[in-house]
Amino acid sequence: MLAARRFLPSLSLLAAFEAAARTGSITAAARELDLTQSAVSRQIKALETQLGVELFLRERQTIRLTVAGDGYAREIREALRRISSASLNLRANPDGGSLNLAILPTFGARWLAPRLGKFLSAHPGITINMVTRLSSFDFRLDSIDAAIHFGDPVWPGAELDFLMRETTLPMCSPAFKAGHRPEEPADILDMPLLHLTTRPDAWERWLTGRGVAFESVHGMLFDQFATVAQAAIGGLGVALLPVFLFRDELDRGELVPAIDGEVESAERYYLAFPPERADYPPLAAFRKWMVAEVRDAID
Repeated sequence: MLAARRFLPSLSLLAAFEAAARTGSITAAARELDLTQSAVSRQIKALETQLGVELFLRERQTIRLTVAGDGYAREIREALRRISSASLNLRANPDGGSLNLAILPTFGARWLAPRLGKFLSAHPGITINMVTRLSSFDFRLDSIDAAIHFGDPVWPGAELDFLMRETTLPMCSPAFKAGHRPEEPADILDMPLLHLTTRPDAWERWLTGRGVAFESVHGMLFDQFATVAQAAIGGLGVALLPVFLFRDELDRGELVPAIDGEVESAERYYLAFPPERADYPPLAAFRKWMVAEVRDAID
């Protein structure tokens, strides 16, 4: 342990180095940290002495990261970000019990967020912090306790709790449907199709499942359901949308089925988490509540 501490610089030295590396300027780093230029220079020099590695090349009045310094800056920046995040979480909930949850944006906004009040009322000591993640990630490299996952039941290094199935339906605006008058699934090919980048083969799967032959499928690309749905409401084309997320638009008549008949997606929704965090009290409570909430919503 003592040998390891020799290579554990103080936060003040790391902060000075990171600011100078990011801004490329001792002056800018000093201004950001509210220090003098000489103080920042001394801290960086002290860090180089402690590590035994030159981090900057100094050329007249400018500095430039060495190759070693550039790699070190990248790792230090992430470490400082995680320390800052942990400190903010602790300040927001000094009694502990924070849960960092990665969400899919539309699922989080439309299904989860309106229900979270019930969970927080039942667990007043827990704070939930939500961040958006559109794809899987390595829990070991991110300060996330759990994540909402849509896809196959596979996430390397994580356990998954099954949450729910999903059915999708081709939806468009009433005016758009009146202008195209589709009568059977094959008529979809004569209309502009709106695609979600995270589900690039969704339309191909839908067409295959309905027995429609096709060579290729083209159309506008969107990165989130919320925007593709608005495009459909605006009459830009047909979007293949999860029914449970856009039930309100269907009920209000803003969207209508372009072709009747819901199709169940092959993928499922899961709650993913690292096995070593399974017994973390806020996560354990959230897992139990989430499964029960999904069951109640489906029933």
